Amino acid sequence: MKRVVVGLSGGVDSSVTAHLLKEEGYEVIGLFMKNWHDDSVIISNECPWLEDSNDAMIVAEKLGIPFQVVDLSEEYKERIVDYMFAEYEKGRTPNPDVLCNREIKFDVFMDIALKLGADYVATGHYCRKAEEIIDGKPIYKLLAGKDTNKDQSYFLCQLSQEQLAKALFPIGELTKPEVREIAKKADLITAEKKDSQGLCFIGKVRLPEFLQQKLQPKEGNIVQIPSDFSQYIKETPKFENKEATLNYFATKFKYLEEDGKIVGKHQGAHYFTKGQRKGLNVGGTKEALYVIETDVNTNTIYTGEGKNHPGLYRNTLLVSNEEIHWIREDLILKPGETMEVEARIRYRQALEKATLHKVQNGLYVQFVNKQSAIQEGQFVAWYKNEELLGSGVIS
Repeated sequence: MKRVVVGLSGGVDSSVTAHLLKEEGYEVIGLFMKNWHDDSVIISNECPWLEDSNDAMIVAEKLGIPFQVVDLSEEYKERIVDYMFAEYEKGRTPNPDVLCNREIKFDVFMDIALKLGADYVATGHYCRKAEEIIDGKPIYKLLAGKDTNKDQSYFLCQLSQEQLAKALFPIGELTKPEVREIAKKADLITAEKKDSQGLCFIGKVRLPEFLQQKLQPKEGNIVQIPSDFSQYIKETPKFENKEATLNYFATKFKYLEEDGKIVGKHQGAHYFTKGQRKGLNVGGTKEALYVIETDVNTNTIYTGEGKNHPGLYRNTLLVSNEEIHWIREDLILKPGETMEVEARIRYRQALEKATLHKVQNGLYVQFVNKQSAIQEGQFVAWYKNEELLGSGVIS
């Protein structure tokens, strides 16, 4: 009998995951990951993890499976939280959920599961896994979930072959309404429970409030850049080769305060991210202002009016060599090689046609259509026919 450890989060998805595996005849163990317990940083009085671990325990009792809480807050602080602050201080925008899967759920947590004699680790992600024998050895594939509204493959874009080999995603073939229906029939307490919003560890805390506790506020200028700014309308030079062209289009616009007009003040450039429009509190423009660039060195936020402002759009980005990650190691590109793919630069974004160009110092992703708010520190993930092949941090 195969043993599988399920990360029970206290939500409906992981509850149904455990239920389905039990129905399939696995020996199931439920573990709840406690990732956060720094009370100095909880803003609301609610203690979400207590409520969640309680729900997870009730589900485990109902299913008749062993259950325990594992405290991973040390590792979490080191690998996720400290990393997040470091990235924000540099003016980049990290994605804690992608990291949480790579560093915590499928690494620290997986180690615990394997020590418990588990053959597999299962999570309530909306994605699927397939296996194919290529050149005589098994290759694991990460596929999009069947529910296109909920596909969460993007969050797992940093997993490796070793991690995928031991992973199970039982609800990947289902839609969210079907999952809730199964939970209802199985009389699980989480059947009607709302999906959790917010960071994958702090529960109810909003990100800027969380950041403000570690990154000191400091006042700076909000500058509005006109949409006919000289850099937007200059002619594209002629290039001697493809790489020079890619480099030109992947280079972001550089601004100085004198390129626009000062329209307001903010409390810290590191709290803002490209494409953001909330929290600027600047009135008097016809359309909303959007953040088009932040400069943490001068503590300046550059904005543009309207979501079609040219400062928001680019069609090419670069991933440096040390940040390139292939799930399908058998498909790795060598310098000079290209690949037609579909890609996204954020969760919930529709897949967009793109070409990968491998060069000496990294990998360019060139989109057919310009993309809004390409943000350093975020992950770009590339797919082919529903399969996520690889990903990388935008540099």
